[in-house]
Amino acid sequence: MAEENAGGYLQQAFAVADAEIRKLRHDPGELFTRALQPAIWLLLFGEVMAQVRGLNVGGGNYLDFIAPGILAQSVLFAAIFYGIAAIWERDLGVLHRYMVSPAPRSAIVFGKAISAAVRGLVQAVIVYALAATLAIHIVFAPLQIIGVIVLIAIGSGLFSTFSLIIACLVKTRERFMGIGQVLTMPIFFASNAIYPIDIMPTWLRTISSLNPLTYEVDGLRALMLKDGVSKYGVGFDLLVLTLVFLGLVAIAARLYPRLTQ
Repeated sequence: MAEENAGGYLQQAFAVADAEIRKLRHDPGELFTRALQPAIWLLLFGEVMAQVRGLNVGGGNYLDFIAPGILAQSVLFAAIFYGIAAIWERDLGVLHRYMVSPAPRSAIVFGKAISAAVRGLVQAVIVYALAATLAIHIVFAPLQIIGVIVLIAIGSGLFSTFSLIIACLVKTRERFMGIGQVLTMPIFFASNAIYPIDIMPTWLRTISSLNPLTYEVDGLRALMLKDGVSKYGVGFDLLVLTLVFLGLVAIAARLYPRLTQ
């Protein structure tokens, strides 16, 4: 019985994810626009900062150091505005159809997180291609790539679910866009994405230790780079991201019906 319930739950979640993924298939131009952001950061910001002397990134070059951070940033920027799609769904009447379906609310939220994970993996392919072009020392070993896929999937689901919670609270596109823009850059800059934690002031290190993006970048840096090292341990990074993700799914499942009110 438990296996049947689990199978039904996953089937409902994948049905929601499939509906979301179809939108991406019907808009291939979105893939091009998604490639611009990591390209700009790697080609402009990365190349410029690589010329700064005295920036200690653990002995490697700066482009190597920043590549995992740019991947995590691309995933964050794509996922953090995911909640606005839920507001559009409410305005178009799609959300009401979800609400009257027999699917558990958590299955709907989980399905949306799966679709966000697919979009995040598209970002990973783009960043890997750019990294190879720029001769960044990326590891292409199967086990490491699988680890990257897992981290990106959980990170995408985490931030898209966080975005959905914001949408449930603010309920309007205008408020959501304002809050999303306010939150995105602090989450990014209060992490280890573009500079090491060791050079941060003490107060920023404390904030960084509470930031899920820090653990995503830490795991990616260890798995993506030939000489990559994890500060916290990849297993601990994965545990933190998973626990935060599951907690956010539970919160979003309770708040999701409020979006229709």
